[in-house]
Amino acid sequence: MSSLHLPLGRPSRPQLRAAAATAALLALTACGSGASNSSGGSAGGSSGSKGSGGTVKIGLITKTETNPFFVTMKEGASKEAKAKGADLSTAAGKIDGDNATQVTAIENMVSAGVKGILITPNDTKAIVPAIAKARAEGVLVIALDTPTQPQSAVDALFATNNFQAGVLIGQYAKGAEGGKPVKIAMLDLEPGISVGVLRHNGFLSGYGAASATQDTTKAVSAPSVVCSNDTKGDQAKGQTAMENCLQKDSGINLVYTINEPAAIGAYTALKAAGKEKSVMIVSVDGGCTGVKAVQDGKIAATSQQYPLKMATQGVDALVAFAKGGQKAAGYTDTGVNLVTGKPAPGVTSKDVTFGLANCWG
Repeated sequence: MSSLHLPLGRPSRPQLRAAAATAALLALTACGSGASNSSGGSAGGSSGSKGSGGTVKIGLITKTETNPFFVTMKEGASKEAKAKGADLSTAAGKIDGDNATQVTAIENMVSAGVKGILITPNDTKAIVPAIAKARAEGVLVIALDTPTQPQSAVDALFATNNFQAGVLIGQYAKGAEGGKPVKIAMLDLEPGISVGVLRHNGFLSGYGAASATQDTTKAVSAPSVVCSNDTKGDQAKGQTAMENCLQKDSGINLVYTINEPAAIGAYTALKAAGKEKSVMIVSVDGGCTGVKAVQDGKIAATSQQYPLKMATQGVDALVAFAKGGQKAAGYTDTGVNLVTGKPAPGVTSKDVTFGLANCWG
């Protein structure tokens, strides 16, 4: 910054005022040249996908900020982004199913100059136009956990094979129940959401109650299903759904749940009705609370998935692309294992010790 010189001798008041104005102008210019935005990039410059010092800018949008699965995913993505020297922006829906907030988040991230976005879509169809606009701007978009409809709406998918997760707990339930007649309650997510449809259809396929179909849009049924209710994956709604199913048919003896919060809600309703020992609950997720519920006998078995792996691999793919590497494409299976304290004949499973060592949340 250049120094300010006054004439020799006692300066006049007009000279002092002029000098002060010049000093202020110089100070303002100096401050403006160093201003930065929240991501570390120059506010006035065209930083594109780079932050301060050439940092890669990427984004993560989860379904909510409250579900332990997505909390773990965010933590994993933040840790990996830091390790890779990337600048990660995050956002989430206000509640499960909130598409509008996710659309706004995509628009904001694209405007901020991210090179790639990871998203777990709340509405797998309604989010597609916003994703298409982002991709048209050259942004790499990868879905985590939940496929869009169609799956090709994103560049890549890193997720559990949700159909296989359902198959595993269906096979377990069939093996554990043997030839005993069953009345099944299905505590689902909500209509049309791909992850819920795949798990639902996978369970019935694994149990042998319905023909195998990996359709992501239509949930199948079977004669043995006597009640189906949506829970949005919420514990309180799971309890209400189970109470309603018991009112519809008190003879229910097998319960499928979309996730472990819904399973624990179902268990609470069954216990209040004095039926917790005579009804089997199977679920999907593998969070620490869910695995402990398996250990305690509240849930018979669960299919464990791995959000940390999804987040880590997703961040790695975005950073590699931003640095000139290959663009991620297609589907990457991040794995699933059946966890139970009581193995069923002919069904491959992991024990509770394994489940607790690999759980999350």
